[in-house]
Amino acid sequence: MKFVIAVIKPFKLDEVRDALSAIGVQGLTVTEVKGYGRQKGQSEIYRGAEYAVHFVPKLKLEIAVDDAASAQVVDTVREAAGTGQIGDGKVFVLDLEQAVRIRTGEAGGEAL
Repeated sequence: MKFVIAVIKPFKLDEVRDALSAIGVQGLTVTEVKGYGRQKGQSEIYRGAEYAVHFVPKLKLEIAVDDAASAQVVDTVREAAGTGQIGDGKVFVLDLEQAVRIRTGEAGGEAL
């Protein structure tokens, strides 16, 4: 099993969710986060005054999938979340040792 973590722009959530549903992903967790990457934040103008935003708002998606589906999930997130602009985000793939469904006790791939 794999654990896919994607950090995306907030306005792309619906597109990413719809694209993942279309390929059969049954569940994901979304968390509002803030951070920065190579851009080191951004400058914005509010009421005529410029100020620096050091931590940019993003969404973190967490998706547990079978090994065979992980590459397709990564490609789907990349296509749906991409704008071609700086700050589109990142996707991380980690090995997932175990998953257990609390209600039934199912383990491994059956729990997903």
